[in-house]
Amino acid sequence: MQLLQPQGWDFNLCITPTYLTLSLFISFTSAFPSASLESMEMDASSADDGRIRTGTVWTATAHAFTSTVGSGILALPWSVAQLGWILGPFFLVFFAAVSYYIAILLCDCYRTPDPVKGRRNYTYMDAVRALLGPKHVLISGIMQYSVLWGIMIGFTITAAISTATLKRSACFHEKEANAKCEVSGNSYMIAFGALEILLSQFPNLEKVTFLSVIATLTSLAYALIALCLSIAKFSIQNEAKGTIMVAMAGEGLATSTKIWQVFQALGNIAFSYTYSMLLLEIQDTLKSPPAENKAMKRVTLYAIGGTALFYTSLGCMGYVAFGADVPGNYLTGFYKPLWLADITNLAVIIHLIVGYQLYDQVFAQTIFAKNEKSLPTRWQVHGSFFNKIYTARFQYRKQDYSFQFTPSRFLLRTGFVIFTTLVAMLFPFFNAILGLLGAISFWPLTVYFPLKMYMVQANIKRGNSTWMMFQVLSLLCLVVSLVSAIGSVADMLEHLKHAQLFHVKL
Repeated sequence: MQLLQPQGWDFNLCITPTYLTLSLFISFTSAFPSASLESMEMDASSADDGRIRTGTVWTATAHAFTSTVGSGILALPWSVAQLGWILGPFFLVFFAAVSYYIAILLCDCYRTPDPVKGRRNYTYMDAVRALLGPKHVLISGIMQYSVLWGIMIGFTITAAISTATLKRSACFHEKEANAKCEVSGNSYMIAFGALEILLSQFPNLEKVTFLSVIATLTSLAYALIALCLSIAKFSIQNEAKGTIMVAMAGEGLATSTKIWQVFQALGNIAFSYTYSMLLLEIQDTLKSPPAENKAMKRVTLYAIGGTALFYTSLGCMGYVAFGADVPGNYLTGFYKPLWLADITNLAVIIHLIVGYQLYDQVFAQTIFAKNEKSLPTRWQVHGSFFNKIYTARFQYRKQDYSFQFTPSRFLLRTGFVIFTTLVAMLFPFFNAILGLLGAISFWPLTVYFPLKMYMVQANIKRGNSTWMMFQVLSLLCLVVSLVSAIGSVADMLEHLKHAQLFHVKL
C-alpha cells in the first residue's frame, strides 16, 4: 500500500479550506435562530396530533446530511477505480439524480391523502401502510430494518478500522513508516458498542439534534481533508492515474473477480445515497408553517446536493491519486502527515458514533417503542420495575444535570447494540457489506416503494406518460440492484475462504 510522502507540499492548503468551510457553515446555520417560546406555543396549539415540533430546515438538513454521508464515502474512490473514468463519474451522478428525484416525490407522502393537510405518516412504513395497504408493510418493513441494521454493522466495522488506523499510525510515529505494526480491531469494536449503548438511551431524534450538528461538521472535515490529501498526492507524483475502461483495477486478479468487483462497486455507490429510508422520520421533526413537504424538499436539495458534490470530488480525486491501487477504505492509504491523518480518522469516528444513533433511533421509535410500552404489562408479576422511571443525577462545573431511563428501554436497546456489535465482529468485510447493503436497499426502498406510493398519492393512472416513465426508471434500477447483489455476494464468498472471524483487516 502506498503511503503519502508530503515533500514539497504545504498542508496548510488542506487545513485552510476545511477551516473556512466549517466556519462558514457554523455562521450560516447560526443565522437561523431556534424557535422562541412564543412560536413553540403556537406550534403546540396548531399541531394536529398535539405534539410540539421544533425542527427547522437547518436541523433537518443536519439530520439528513449525517444519515447520508457515512462510511459509504470511504469506499467511493475504490468504486470509481473498478468502473473507470467513464462509468465511475457517470454512476456517481446517476445515483444522486435518481435519489434526489424520488426523494422529492416521497416528501409529498408524509401526509395522506392531502400532502399538506392530510393525516401524518410518522415513518416510512406508516406511509406504505396508508398508501399501499398492509400487504406491502411486512415486505418493506423487513427490507428497511434489515438494511438499517446492516448500516449500523457497517458503521461499527468502519469505526473499528479508523480507530485501529489511529493506533497503527502511532506505531509508525514511534518506529518508522515501514515498521510492522499489526493492530487488532476487536477491542475497538467492543468500545464502540459500549459507547453506543449509552447514547441509545436518548428517547428520540429531537433529543439528539446537537449530535447531528456535530456529525455534520465532522463529516465535512474528514471529507475535505481526504480530498486535500488526494490533491496533495496527485501534486507530488504529478501523474494522473486511472483507466477509461472498466474492470481494469487490480493486477493479477482473475477476469471473473474483476467483473464481480465492478458489480460490487455499483452497490457501494448506491449505498452511499441511503436517504429515502429515513426521509419521513426526519420530516416528522419539522415544525410548520411552512408546510412540511415544502420544507423537506429544501432539505433534500441541500443534503443530496452537498453529498453528491463531496462524493464526486473525493471519488474522482482518489482515483487520480492512487489509480488501481486505491484501498477499499480510502483513509487507510494515508499515514503522513501523521497528525493530519489522525485528525481525519478521529473525525470519521466521531461522525460514525453519532450517525449510528440516527439509525438506532429509527429502531427505537418504531420497533422498540411498542415493546418498551408493552413489556411492563407483560411482566406485571414483577411489580413496577419495568415501568418505573429512574433518574441519574450528576454535576459538571457546578451545573446539575439529570438523565432519565427505564429498565425496559435499557434492556431492549442494550441487547440490540450488543447483538449488532457481535455480528460486526463475525463478518468484518467492509466493501462487500457496503455493496450488498446498497444492492438490497436501492431498488426496493429508494425506488420501487416511493414511486408506487407517489403514484397512489398523486392518482397517476396506469398507462399514461408519467406511469410509463416511472416503470422504465424502476426497471433500470432493478437491473443495477441485481448485478450489484451478485457481485457483492461473490466477493463475500471469496472473502470467507480466507477470512479470520473476529479479525478486522486494515
